Amino acid sequence: MDNSADPLSRIAAALERLSPQPVPPADPASGHWFGWDGTALASVLPARPVSLALYRGIEAQVQAVHDNLARHAGHLPAHDMLLWGARGMGKSSLVRSVVADLVTAGQDIALVQVLLPALSSLPSLFRALAGVDRPFVVFLDDVSLGADASEVHALRSLLDGGVSARPEHVRLAVTSNRRHLVPRSLAENEGDAINPRDAADDHLALADRFGLRLGFHACDQGQYLAMCEAYAAANGLAFDAAEALGWAVARGARSGRVAWQFTVEQAGRQGVRLRHQQVA
Repeated sequence: MDNSADPLSRIAAALERLSPQPVPPADPASGHWFGWDGTALASVLPARPVSLALYRGIEAQVQAVHDNLARHAGHLPAHDMLLWGARGMGKSSLVRSVVADLVTAGQDIALVQVLLPALSSLPSLFRALAGVDRPFVVFLDDVSLGADASEVHALRSLLDGGVSARPEHVRLAVTSNRRHLVPRSLAENEGDAINPRDAADDHLALADRFGLRLGFHACDQGQYLAMCEAYAAANGLAFDAAEALGWAVARGARSGRVAWQFTVEQAGRQGVRLRHQQVA
């Protein structure tokens, strides 16, 4: 029976034609910026780079990350990195900015940001990258592992050379607000069969797997003002130190993120378009 005249069949066929076709997975051999959603690799928009000169108060950390990733981009031995510490001090943006700086300099390096925290999907990602001979940085942002020992052991095995370990041309960059990825309170383990001391040792052993561990500490007043002044100079803004301090006091914090928020406020008041991006 010919259903071509059936209105429902015609509507269904029209909707089928209008439906977007599935986007094919990105080719890891081409491009520099990718996202991983747990099942497929996707191309993402390039990171908007922040000039490395704008990172104030963390110059040593900037140099260490740049040196490490430059070696990796040059197919030389390099470390997995753990960037830990205070919120708003530039940990996440620094990873992206250093990769962007290396790409701008002509280095063939690519960043893959894991968009989901599921560690169980990382072996699949590593298999997707294994056959592509170029340096990759797999970026896990704001990681905080709880008392789940299986998660800790899974990440340790990825770093330790187990059957699902990352390929040699892949390095992990992990940011965390906790120095050792330890739960905020070992009380989370109370009532469990796990001894709190053992749980802490497991997390410390995980942190030890990162060859480069960098702390980002809350800034003092002088560092905060230097950040604000650097932002103002880079964006052509008038700078008032008293106003900058008042802004921080009102928010009960001093950090690169607070300095950027002050810069946005000043740019709006002064009618100036921002030329540079946020560090934190």
